[in-house]
Amino acid sequence: MKSKELRQKFLDFFEAKGHKIIPSAPLIPSELDPSVLFTTAGMQQFKRFYSEPKEAPAMRIATCQQCVRTGDIEEVGDESHLTFFEMLGNFSFNNYGKKEAIEWAWEFLTDQNWLGIDKKRIDATYFDHEKAKKGISIIEDTDLESLAILKTLSGLNKIEAQGEDNFWSLGTEGSPGGPTVEFYIDGVEVWNLVFNEWIFKESHWHSFGVKGVDTGMGLERLIAVLNMEKNVYDTDLFQSIIKKIEELSGKKYQDNQQAFRIIADHLRAATFLIADGVEPSNKERGYIVRRLIRRAIVKAKKLGIENIFVAEIADEVVEIYKDIYSELENKRDNVKQTLQNEEEKFRKTLSLGLKEFEKIKQDLTGQKAFRLYETYGFPLEMTEELAKEQNVQIDKEEFKKAFKEHQKKSRTASVGMFKGGLADSGEETKKLHTAAHLLLAALRQVLGNGVFQKGSNITSERLRFDFSHNEKLTSEQLKQVEDLVNEQIQAAIPVEMTEMGLNEAKKSGAMGVFESKYGDKVKVYTIDGFSNEICGGPHVENTKDLGYFKIVKEESSSAGVRRIKAILK
Repeated sequence: MKSKELRQKFLDFFEAKGHKIIPSAPLIPSELDPSVLFTTAGMQQFKRFYSEPKEAPAMRIATCQQCVRTGDIEEVGDESHLTFFEMLGNFSFNNYGKKEAIEWAWEFLTDQNWLGIDKKRIDATYFDHEKAKKGISIIEDTDLESLAILKTLSGLNKIEAQGEDNFWSLGTEGSPGGPTVEFYIDGVEVWNLVFNEWIFKESHWHSFGVKGVDTGMGLERLIAVLNMEKNVYDTDLFQSIIKKIEELSGKKYQDNQQAFRIIADHLRAATFLIADGVEPSNKERGYIVRRLIRRAIVKAKKLGIENIFVAEIADEVVEIYKDIYSELENKRDNVKQTLQNEEEKFRKTLSLGLKEFEKIKQDLTGQKAFRLYETYGFPLEMTEELAKEQNVQIDKEEFKKAFKEHQKKSRTASVGMFKGGLADSGEETKKLHTAAHLLLAALRQVLGNGVFQKGSNITSERLRFDFSHNEKLTSEQLKQVEDLVNEQIQAAIPVEMTEMGLNEAKKSGAMGVFESKYGDKVKVYTIDGFSNEICGGPHVENTKDLGYFKIVKEESSSAGVRRIKAILK
């Protein structure tokens, strides 16, 4: 069976059972749920409805949800672990309960109209608090109700009592949870049915008196089981990616399974995350994406892939999923460009970093691991992985100490910045400051009047400019902005200053960072017909003094804010 057919069968089955089909939520959770970096389960977007069922869009819902989990990232490369996966799920909010959930799961798995799996291949487990380890027994009620229902299923091979493994929750404040029934096919867990009768508040579990059902079944794992495949990487969701890696490396998958699987998994996950708006960076979600990409590149280098390749893998991912998740096709160019930029940046130092690692691997202190991070872009986890291959351990505390010292120095260097983000008032800084005015005006022309300045940092060598915008700029947009700025420079336009009242300046249409505090009188700098801004910093007298304007980087600064770095040649 193909993945597309399985997704549709699942959703059709539960739609026939009165469920509303809801699209996959984004991989970046809602601001209402700051407890996790990514969407890790199908129920995550619905968890508040278990305690407030009247707020749910329907009492019965089914989804195929994109998920990312990175807790077991070191295990990726075996037969079943993935960072990105799809979870099939059906949910009930104070509507049906254990009987319907268990019986429908059995029907979907075994009925010839649906999956038609041989009943002899299927086992089930239920929660028994007596089996739970001392101190972990979450509730003191064995789920005898589920056991009784399981016993009515004709042909069920084996029913086994389990402890804490059959109690599930996200484990965060306000999360629902409860005992579970799990179905196994040929010994592989495929479907987890959670009965959310409890809620986690103030470090304790409390019964909240409503019936909740939350089920999750990994799509990739189920396809592998249905097709009698040995592992998830043998399914249609990975085959074209693996063939592409074979083509790029000249190596055979069968001889290099772990490396192929890590590359395929990590770049599939990175493609989806970037399409959802996560930019590679050194912070939080961006750090995870950067780590996935760089880990894949290191494995690729070991396979002999020396050329830029990650965007080609992203193309394969988009082709596999574009009919299911249209946002991938819509963001294809953006995703590929982001991946390529990240790879180019890392490849510049990768070979040097690996050579440096070889030099220091027998005496790999925390300080030296930090140098690999600071100089060559090697995340600590990557250095640890390389060290593990050599049976070497790293002093993490020493690494953290070096990192904190680095942060302290960086903060100290920032003290004394001039108002308006200028490091000094020298000639080169003055030019770049004037160029920032042209840049803002050009951005508003290309992207629209919703663009406003959100911050700047200008030194004698470069300008860094933050502005409001929700999407990464395309290469065409960046070229348009560059061209507009250079046209104004070539036009040799005088930069004129006028002092006026703040209200008068606003009425004239002058731009300003209005969250800043201005006096009653302000200076307005005008580049005729193009830029009109309130500003207190130094400027050149004519645009011809600026030289040639070049954008060197465009990236995310924070939610809804982009950042451009540029220079003057």
